[in-house]
Amino acid sequence: MSPNYEINKLAKEESWRMFRILGEFVDGFDVLSQVEPAITIYGSARVKPEDKLYQTAKTIARGLAQRGFSILTGGGPGIMEAANQGALEAGANSVGLHIRLPTQENINPYTTISITFKYFFVRKVMLVKYASAFILMPGGWGTLDELFETITLIQTQKIKPFPVILYDSAHWQGLMQWMEQTLCGKGFVSHPDLGLFHVVDEPEQVFHIVEAWQRDNLSKD
Repeated sequence: MSPNYEINKLAKEESWRMFRILGEFVDGFDVLSQVEPAITIYGSARVKPEDKLYQTAKTIARGLAQRGFSILTGGGPGIMEAANQGALEAGANSVGLHIRLPTQENINPYTTISITFKYFFVRKVMLVKYASAFILMPGGWGTLDELFETITLIQTQKIKPFPVILYDSAHWQGLMQWMEQTLCGKGFVSHPDLGLFHVVDEPEQVFHIVEAWQRDNLSKD
């Protein structure tokens, strides 16, 4: 088999991959353009329904849905399921943006709109593009990934600033101290950049931040 055949085969595979990626973007844009305004809620997939954090996520999602927002999640179990359940109970759009993973369960049963993605980066664009706020409940690598990518996009002015809210100060305390003492202390991050997000402990604080931001932005339009 000639080297040219292998090169052409690889080029054809890469071309088809490009079309699959474009297809995921088109599907996402078509569906999600109908759900604004929306709020994205992140958090651990390992939280169980009997956990207090699950119930809190459901309360937050329900409250935001009652205030006119669609709720976006990653479509999985745990916090994502709780948020979708809260949105569904409030009669709002309950959107799950699922990702195909070897160890991931199927999309949770509380979504009214769902899309399944193969590519993480396409899904992440959708979770950011249509969000008016981010709520980050306690979670693992995925939650941290979304936190740092989002505040980087805001800090570099690649997206318009919106509320980034970290729920449960006890969970985030160690990270906050490290940011303050190490990142800011060594000059890697400017102190004002710590104001790019809020840390709260009550659902009412979440509602207040989101509503205040919404009022401010409506007054500018």
